[in-house]
Amino acid sequence: MPSDLKNLAVHTMTNKPWSLRQCVDAYTKAGVSGISVWRNVIEPIGIDEAAKILKGSGLIVPALVRGGFFPASTSDDRQKAIDENRKIIDEAAAIGAEMVVLVVGAVPGMPLAEARKHVADGIGALLPQAVDRNVKLAIEPLHPMYAGDKSCINRMREAREVCEQLRSRMVGIAVDVYHVWWDPDLQAEIEMAGKQHTLFGLHICDWRLNTRDLLTDRGLMGDGCIDIATICGWARDAGFDGMDEVEVFSDTYWAMDQDEYLKLIVERYQALNI
Repeated sequence: MPSDLKNLAVHTMTNKPWSLRQCVDAYTKAGVSGISVWRNVIEPIGIDEAAKILKGSGLIVPALVRGGFFPASTSDDRQKAIDENRKIIDEAAAIGAEMVVLVVGAVPGMPLAEARKHVADGIGALLPQAVDRNVKLAIEPLHPMYAGDKSCINRMREAREVCEQLRSRMVGIAVDVYHVWWDPDLQAEIEMAGKQHTLFGLHICDWRLNTRDLLTDRGLMGDGCIDIATICGWARDAGFDGMDEVEVFSDTYWAMDQDEYLKLIVERYQALNI
């Protein structure tokens, strides 16, 4: 395995056209060291088969993606979200994932402060099981363009406040450069997360200047304006020792030959020199 790929992981959603088996085989062949698994590739084959594939692959599994979506207008719906996340924690344990990434959710029209309370309460309810299964819970702040219906947590500061409220070694933050690169407090928040031991994950991709879709037009590293190497350097300086996880949602790249796309991913990652 090339030494410069020892920290590289790829999310299965990055190569959306591929099955879990195809992702595992291709990443292994390419020398990629890790795979973060989205639940959609587990659904067709079941958790037992997915666990068998992953545990026999030799790949590190940083994360299962995704849990969350805690805010809801009724207590019954909030409980359903907690129950679903309990299932997700069990799935993460079954495949050997280090963490579940939480896209925390939001409700159109609900005040963000109220939604954040639902998030903290929901994660708090999951902690005994997370501890028992040894699965970390990583809050992923999402860009403010998603604040209306996908995430009431949009900056690392808001994620940190939940971590500080819950005070558990199992709760931390997944930093996705796509979502937080614009934050003027980003370096300070990364440093603080390092000191508080809550810097759990690091996702990399790029922000296209002429974004054509709010969800499915992310750039591959080098396509846009994010200073990815600098942000990754801040994370390493703060003590982060996890993997650099490539997570790209792109109709353009999904339409490519995926083997050629994976070669490009590796080339762009190597060019970062991180």
